[in-house]
Amino acid sequence: GVSHVLTLVLQELSLLCKRDVNGVGMLYDLLRSRWLQALLKIYECLQQYLGKRPPPVTLQARALTREVVELLREAPQSGEIKELRRLLRAPHFKASALLSAHDTVAQKDFEPTLPPLPDNIPENEEAMRIVCLVKNNQPLGATIKRHEITGDIMVARVIHGGLADRSGLLYAGDKLVEVNGVPVEGLEPEQVINIL
Repeated sequence: GVSHVLTLVLQELSLLCKRDVNGVGMLYDLLRSRWLQALLKIYECLQQYLGKRPPPVTLQARALTREVVELLREAPQSGEIKELRRLLRAPHFKASALLSAHDTVAQKDFEPTLPPLPDNIPENEEAMRIVCLVKNNQPLGATIKRHEITGDIMVARVIHGGLADRSGLLYAGDKLVEVNGVPVEGLEPEQVINIL
């Protein structure tokens, strides 16, 4: 992983350090620093975790909790059973908001799904990108205009630091064909803004 590559770089730099090449000593010290080593270890751990993506144990935690509460009602009452019943009947469990949120997340795949591209695209057809941006009540960070000659709706400007800029998916000059499933051909820019 990254730590192994860093070890090899440090070995090479130690040879250059002995020859006193400009700036190599500083770079060598930086790469040997404890904080960089710790960051790289954290990065590798996160990469391993993201690669595994453990599946949820159950998709129906809410229903399972109700079933457990019913079984506990019929069981002989010990201190542990009373404590467990009390926990499962607490407001955050009783209202099932926590478990409902768990079940909602467990049952959905949040990766965007795009329609397949048709097999019979003509050779002279323009390239088209399908872009999926989630705004979450923030502005898109781009302006649109109507092309003077073709009448197409175009991205006029991408505002630095905005959602469109940070995503790297929209560029000034891009032609908008469809927004949120609505074709924009023939629409005024103001109408397209309302769809956005």
